[in-house]
Amino acid sequence: MELKNKTAIITGATKGIGKAVAEALAKEGVNLGLISRTLPDLQKLQDSLGSTYGVKVVSAVADISDRAQAAAAVASLEHELGAVDILINNAGIATFGTVADMDPEEWERMIRVNLLGTYYVTHAVLPSMLAQQSGNIINVSSTAGERGFATGSAYCASKFALMGFTEALMQEVRKSNIRVTALTPSTVNTELAASAGLPIGDEDRMLQPQDMADLTLAALKLPSRVQLKVAGIWTTNPQ
Repeated sequence: MELKNKTAIITGATKGIGKAVAEALAKEGVNLGLISRTLPDLQKLQDSLGSTYGVKVVSAVADISDRAQAAAAVASLEHELGAVDILINNAGIATFGTVADMDPEEWERMIRVNLLGTYYVTHAVLPSMLAQQSGNIINVSSTAGERGFATGSAYCASKFALMGFTEALMQEVRKSNIRVTALTPSTVNTELAASAGLPIGDEDRMLQPQDMADLTLAALKLPSRVQLKVAGIWTTNPQ
């Protein structure tokens, strides 16, 4: 499928996977709406992608775990860009601790960002996709959404729920020619992984944000008659 002149919204757009996907889509000629919590990072990326690739890039500051902020961000971006063809739900947080020891507020925060934030942004974008009877939604989940592990109760719960949300949404909107995909990477070498204390190892051997961007493009470029339902990507030989 041709991506040039399509319009995409990306959450968590200024770092890691989101930034890599934004650059990959800009290279393909996709106009971008970027959402992040940090204005300086948004402005820097917006200016860089727009000048380098000649696409229209606009941005909105929002904490997507707040429903009003998420809806306002989407409305602002759609006002600038028009109807959305692609939504990349990438924003997420990760901290780890046992059920007994983790602060309940931190546990709840993970659910608010990783699950509710994805729902809020999707809910805001869906009307334009339904109206045009086409669209692509890619939710960045995790292997933690497929199996649990000790100290990961909050993160796993958010990602397991995201997988269920993705499956249900896919069944709801496929008749409107809207494709919904879940990506389930193992640990990706990002600032998020490092700050969460995950072993990211040698850059030459570990899964990189660009690898996720390549997978995202592959999913989007499939013929419109088919969709990638779930795609896992793993480091071949982690340290």
